[in-house]
Amino acid sequence: MLNLQLIPGALFELFASAVNTGTLTIGDRYGLMAAILEENLSEEERDAVNRLLYAVRRGNIKLVTS
Repeated sequence: MLNLQLIPGALFELFASAVNTGTLTIGDRYGLMAAILEENLSEEERDAVNRLLYAVRRGNIKLVTS
């Protein structure tokens, strides 16, 4: 089983980077996975994750493989 932990404050940095570049890297996706699996996210962190997922679904943020 994977033991993923989100670095404190990393979610907001990931959000800002994705919005600025319009892309999510593989590393970013692992960060999102760790955030989603985190049981005690604040409401603001949960909103940031939801906004990122919505932006990907709408095509505003692209997934890159490298």
